[in-house]
Amino acid sequence: MSIRLRRMVLLLTGIAFMSLPAIGSPAGAVSRIREFPLSNCCFSGPFGITAGPDGNLWFTEGSYADKIGKITPAGVITEFLIPRGHLLPDPLGITAGPDGNLWFTEEDSSKIGRVTTAGVFAEFPTPTAGSGPWGITAGPDGNLWFTEHLRSNIGRITPTGVITEFPTPHPPSEDPMGIAAGPDGNLWYTGGCPEGSCIWRITTAGVFTEFPITAGSVAVGITAGPDGNLWFTEANGNKIGRITTAGVVTEFPIPTASSDPEGITAGPDGNLWFTEQSGNKIGRITTAGVVTELPIPTPSSGPFYVTAGPDGNVWFTENLGNKIGVVRLPR
Repeated sequence: MSIRLRRMVLLLTGIAFMSLPAIGSPAGAVSRIREFPLSNCCFSGPFGITAGPDGNLWFTEGSYADKIGKITPAGVITEFLIPRGHLLPDPLGITAGPDGNLWFTEEDSSKIGRVTTAGVFAEFPTPTAGSGPWGITAGPDGNLWFTEHLRSNIGRITPTGVITEFPTPHPPSEDPMGIAAGPDGNLWYTGGCPEGSCIWRITTAGVFTEFPITAGSVAVGITAGPDGNLWFTEANGNKIGRITTAGVVTEFPIPTASSDPEGITAGPDGNLWFTEQSGNKIGRITTAGVVTELPIPTPSSGPFYVTAGPDGNVWFTENLGNKIGVVRLPR
């Protein structure tokens, strides 16, 4: 199911992600979170978010907005409409590229997009039709790497727009999603495998290695941590996982039941920060595995992706709340 359809099902069926009392949250945790509403109150669907080369935060607006947004650390928002062809773009992942531009995935139109900090777009179709690009990251080789979750490929695109696809070992069921550059010079991503769900490693030459996680879990987001390991979210397993570059997996349960963790990032404070979509919270986990949760002021906001900001704070998207949020870290 595409993200656009998934969002509409949630909205039309009235499924609410209820905000539960914070477990282990510090006093005044909610006051540390500030939210900025987007211009389209109901269907902006902010999804991916990243720190840009211009000192601002950049994010995608899927649903039916189909925009790339920019928000300054002070909260001033500017939106840029993506060119529309016969298919709506439905942008998902976004990352800063080595060329000083922002690069993003277009799930519905199966393209990789590039936008300058002035808002000028270029789009590059994937060789495989209906590929459904999802996550994207800057690679250690000067290229951009992305996942194609509808066709089980890993893609590479040069800054000039040349795309190469690497079929995953277990198509069509692998469904790769999040992707991150690892400290070992490889790319790491989340996806399915014969064992159920795996963390995958792919070299820049296209060699795959799989590492299974707990049966029944679905790994989604992944990021490189400050400790030299990769950290990932387990949506069904309600855990945060850590994997060494040698493939040793350790998992840490989240206190809130059925929290549905999605995005994760290395924070400016030396911890990992993640979103709890169903729990309606922002979580923090130390490299030793200690979890703290902060409730989001807006109920049922559906936080999805998260990134460290250039201002030393943690920024996140509220997919159902149509807002951009920030956790203000102590100085």
